[in-house]
Amino acid sequence: MAWGTGAVAGAGTPERVVAAGSVSAAGWADDVADGFASVNALGQNGTYGGRGGPTVTVRTLADLERYATAAEPYVIVVAAAITMNPKGKEIKVASDKTIVGSGTSGHIVGGGFFLGQGVHNVIIRNLTIRDSYEGVWNDKDHDWDAIQMDGAHHVWIDHNDLRNMADGLIDSRKDTTYLTVSWNRLGNNNKTFGIGWTENVTAELTVHHNWIRESEQRNPSTDNVARAHLYNNYLQDVPGTAITTSYGNYSRGATRMLLENSYFEGLKNPVTRDATASVVQRGNVFTGTSGRNESGGTAFDARAHYPYTLDAAADVPALLRAGAGPRSTIGTAATAGTAAAAATTLTVAKDGTGQFTSVQKAVDAVPAGNTSRVVIDVRPGVYRETVKVPSNKPYVTIQGTGGSRKDTVITYGNAAGTQKPDGSGTYGTSGSATVAVEAADFRARNLTVRNDFDEAANQQLSGHQAVALRTAADRVALDGLIVEGDQDTLLLDTPSKSVLGRVHMTNSYIVGNVDFVFGRATAVIDRSVITLKKRWNGTSGGYVTAPSTAADRKGFLISRSTFNGEVSAGSFHLGRPWHAGGDAALDPQTTVRDSTLSAAVKQAPWTDMSGFSWKDDRFAEYRNTGPGAGAAGPDRPHLTDAQAADQEIADWLAGWDPAAG
Repeated sequence: MAWGTGAVAGAGTPERVVAAGSVSAAGWADDVADGFASVNALGQNGTYGGRGGPTVTVRTLADLERYATAAEPYVIVVAAAITMNPKGKEIKVASDKTIVGSGTSGHIVGGGFFLGQGVHNVIIRNLTIRDSYEGVWNDKDHDWDAIQMDGAHHVWIDHNDLRNMADGLIDSRKDTTYLTVSWNRLGNNNKTFGIGWTENVTAELTVHHNWIRESEQRNPSTDNVARAHLYNNYLQDVPGTAITTSYGNYSRGATRMLLENSYFEGLKNPVTRDATASVVQRGNVFTGTSGRNESGGTAFDARAHYPYTLDAAADVPALLRAGAGPRSTIGTAATAGTAAAAATTLTVAKDGTGQFTSVQKAVDAVPAGNTSRVVIDVRPGVYRETVKVPSNKPYVTIQGTGGSRKDTVITYGNAAGTQKPDGSGTYGTSGSATVAVEAADFRARNLTVRNDFDEAANQQLSGHQAVALRTAADRVALDGLIVEGDQDTLLLDTPSKSVLGRVHMTNSYIVGNVDFVFGRATAVIDRSVITLKKRWNGTSGGYVTAPSTAADRKGFLISRSTFNGEVSAGSFHLGRPWHAGGDAALDPQTTVRDSTLSAAVKQAPWTDMSGFSWKDDRFAEYRNTGPGAGAAGPDRPHLTDAQAADQEIADWLAGWDPAAG
C-alpha cells in the first residue's frame, strides 16, 4: 500500500492513492495491535485495521463519515481539525478501518466515534478527540463520548489525546472484547474509561502505557471482565487543581485484573476492588496516594495469551510524558506532496523464517545508489553483530517488529582500544559502533541498539569509549529507540567538517555516563528519556553531552525530555565543549529546554574540557523544571524568551521534515 497527497480532484474530494498489495513506505501503515487485540479469535486474526485497502486523506466531516462507514476496508488519514455537526455526533465506524491522524494535525472536535455490535478490526490512532463538554460536570443528559464501543471486538486505540468530553473518553460496553488501549493521553474529564455494562464475564482487554491525568473517575472502572491486563500506566492527580480524582483503577463485579508496573501519583484510592472481584498487583509504585489500595483473589498469566515487555515502574512517568499521545511520525506521508513510491521490504529473523538471519546481510542486499526506501523488518531477538549502512545506500529503514523496543536488540562489545581481528590496530572511538549509519535519509524505529563492552573486565585496555550508535549523515530520523552504553554511547556526527548532518530523535531512551551524547551533528533530541548511569566501579559522575559543533552551525537541542537515573545527587554535568583535535575554531552548542531535570544534575551544569572553557561556547537552558533545575546565573545561563524563539526544533531542522521521505 502506497499513499501520498496527490492533487485534489474537486472540492471536498479526499486525496487517495490505491496500490493494493504493495508495501507502504510509511512504516506506521504496517503497525498492528499488541495485547489482547492481537489474539486470533472470533474469526479475526489480530487487529490490523484497513491495511490492504486504499488510503484516503480527509479534511471534512462528510469525507470522514463516508469512508468510516463504508463496507470496504480503508486507511483514513485525518489531516485537519474536523468539527462534528451536530455537536455530540458519533460516527458509526464499520469494520476493517484504520482512522489515523496525520502527525499532530488530526483533530475531532465536539464528537467522536461509535463501534456497534459485531464491528471488528478497527484502529483509532494518533488523533486528538476533544471538546464536546457542555459545561455540566458529571453530565447525565449528553452521552457524548470520544470513543464508544457496544459489542465490538478486535479494536486498537493507540497514541490519541482524548479530553474535555461531555461524558466518557472511552466506553467499552456490552461484551466488547479483544481490545487494546495503549500510549494515549487521557484527562481533563469527569469520566475517563468505563468498561462493562454487561452481566456476562467474557471480555478480554489490555490497557498499557496510558497517561491518565486530572480525571475524577473511571480510570478505568472495569466491570465483569474475564481478563483485564493493566500495565505501565501513569495515573496522576495534580495538586491544587479543580479536578480531584476519586479513585484510580477499579475492579468490579467478577473482573479478574492483573495490574503491573504502573505508577500512581497523588491519587485518593488508587486501587479498589469489589469483594467479588480480583486484583493481583505486581511492581507498582505509589507516591503521595491515600485511601484504598487493595489486592486479592486470583488473576491469570497474560503471557499465555500474548508476549509483552514491562518497563520499570519508576521510568513510567518520564516515558509517558515523552511518548504518550499523537506523534509526528504516525499518519504522515512518506514523501510530502507526492505519491510515495512503494518500499521494498526485507525481513530478518534469527530463526531462519525471514529472508536473512542478520541485519548486516539485509543491508548488504540493498542496491548501491538506491533511490526509493528499503525497509528492513527485524523480528524479535538478540542480534549479536555490528551493522554498517554505507554512504552509497540511502533511504534505508531498520525497524523492529516486536511489541516493544526491547524485543529487538542489536548489540556488540567493541571499544576504542579493542584490537581488530586482522591485527591492523584498534577500532578507535568511531569504529567501535555497534550500528554505524553513513547514508542519508536513514530511519530507525522500535529497536534497542547497545554496546555491551565490559569496562570492569577490561581495565587493562587503553580506550574505553564504546559507541552503541554512530550517525554520520544528513536527515537521520530515529524514533522509539533505546540506545545504551557507558562512555560515548551516541555519536551524532557528520560526514566531514564541511557537511551538514541533521538528526531528529524522538520518543527514545539514551543511557550512559561519560560524554554519552557527542559529536558535531545538528541534532534534536525531543520527548525522550536520558538516563544517567553509574560508572563501571559503582561511582556516580559524568557528562551528558560533548558537542563539537562548527561555528556556523547548530549543535544539540534537547527538548521536552526527562533526565533521570539511579545516580547520586549533583553528580552529572549537562555538558562540556569538545574541541575535537584541539580545534579552537569550533563553537560547541548544547541547549536543554522545556525538560525535567533530576537531582543528579549539578547546579552549575556546564564545565570545561581539555583547556577550553564552556563560557566561550554556546551552552544554555530554558524553562526546565525538576529538582535539578535552577535559576539563571553566571554559572547557569538561561535563554531569554527572544533567544528561545530562535532555538526551536524547526530552526534545527532547517526545512527538513523527518516524517517525509
